[in-house]
Amino acid sequence: MALPFVRLPGTTGQPPYDAFDLLATMVAVVRPDGQCLFVNAAFETLVGLSRKAVLGSSVPDFLVDAQPLRDALAAVARNDYATGRFDAVLRRPPGSHPEQLPVHVIVNQTEQGDRIVVEMIEIEQQTRLDREERTLGQVEATKELIRNLAHEIKNPLGGIRGSAQLLQMELGSKELTEYTQVIVQEADRLQSLVDRLLAPHRNAQVVGDVNIHEVCERVRALVLAEFPQGLAVERDYDISIPEFRGDREQLIQAVLNITLNAAQALEPRRTAGDAVIWLRTRAARQVTIGKTRWRLALELHIEDNGPGIPASIRDRIFYPLVSGRDGGSGLGLTLAQTFVQQHQGTIECDSQPGRTVFKITIPLP
Repeated sequence: MALPFVRLPGTTGQPPYDAFDLLATMVAVVRPDGQCLFVNAAFETLVGLSRKAVLGSSVPDFLVDAQPLRDALAAVARNDYATGRFDAVLRRPPGSHPEQLPVHVIVNQTEQGDRIVVEMIEIEQQTRLDREERTLGQVEATKELIRNLAHEIKNPLGGIRGSAQLLQMELGSKELTEYTQVIVQEADRLQSLVDRLLAPHRNAQVVGDVNIHEVCERVRALVLAEFPQGLAVERDYDISIPEFRGDREQLIQAVLNITLNAAQALEPRRTAGDAVIWLRTRAARQVTIGKTRWRLALELHIEDNGPGIPASIRDRIFYPLVSGRDGGSGLGLTLAQTFVQQHQGTIECDSQPGRTVFKITIPLP
């Protein structure tokens, strides 16, 4: 059955396509030869090009193999069938992540024979949404576990430390007091760890207007001050991204934790002088985070050319006390995830040798 268009009362000329901007899937309206007449916001976001740049181009050419779509458009135009479906791979601009995106393509007739609707659905979209939902559930369970465990540790810790100090005062031997000093020092170290575990849940947000590029520039300055040799921190900003309401210091800490991890993992490349971290911002439209859909969101990509995250911990990097670095506390990414989620956002990670990308997504008003 041909797909009808509803014309608004009192309007004439071309059917309106604005409603397609409300969809999370990619939609293009094309001629039978594939020439683009309209693309929605999701199409713009996923191909990384503006609507103006896409209009007039050949939509089949955005696929790795253009022929199946050309054949489907010709068949629908001949009325061989009203709807065609097939799987394909979308080609994205160099530097995008990923550069190739598996999609399910649906080709539909319309009541106007020279207009065909092409819809593309990310094959991994549902998998990603399911993964986000599981992650949110795991995070809530982890937060509850951390709070309970921290309080259970903190209660006897004060007694242990106080008893060690009293015992130290009664001991006359310097050799024996060294043991009580070890007890006090280790109790203080555990107290510091507990405080860090509880910090995100204890401190209230200080909400104000946040410019994500000011956050990135602050982080960049701090990282370069700590690692002045052999490391470049490159910026690729979309300056059109608006300010939003949030806690600036929390976001600085979240981005700093991820970027410092990257800088530390780049030690061999820093020695060689070719270590690079990229801070890249983009605007995304019609984004689903958890079960909530947002019209606009910012994406901050923190990318490095390091060795990648070990496969043994790749699925657990946001869990507390999990670290791939000797001497690491395993709290940096846990805190970063907590701070981002307090802004209704998410963090995703994709890592392979030579390229690791953390993507922070935060909804915009």
